[in-house]
Amino acid sequence: MSFDLYLFRSIFGAGKKGAVMYTFMSDAVRQGLEDARKAALKRKDRLSVHDGDDTYRVRRLWDGGFALDLDGSDRLRGRVDIYDGPKHLYQCLVMSSVADDNERVFEFKWLTPAATAPAADFVKPDFVPAGLISR
Repeated sequence: MSFDLYLFRSIFGAGKKGAVMYTFMSDAVRQGLEDARKAALKRKDRLSVHDGDDTYRVRRLWDGGFALDLDGSDRLRGRVDIYDGPKHLYQCLVMSSVADDNERVFEFKWLTPAATAPAADFVKPDFVPAGLISR
């Protein structure tokens, strides 16, 4: 369900059997719903792509890629990092991009979760006691 339909249903309630007639909205109402959707995206979307010192806001993220704003994102290539606010989530290799409407859609070759701890150079046992009792 699109955000404008969700917002319309939450404001005006659903019609009979959950059906809402929203195709005959005035341009002012439609523009207001679009502005509300964009404001909600800006508030809740904290995902960003870091390429060296450059930072780009992520509009959408899915299994095979992500989408950025069309302005200024054309030279993004190679290995980039994806952050959720200050938290480092992924490293990925950007492979190709396509301009689609007002966003640039990127596909990546690989996506690796960021390591939260250094790599261990030994095999950890399955069972580790919480503490040892001395004599």
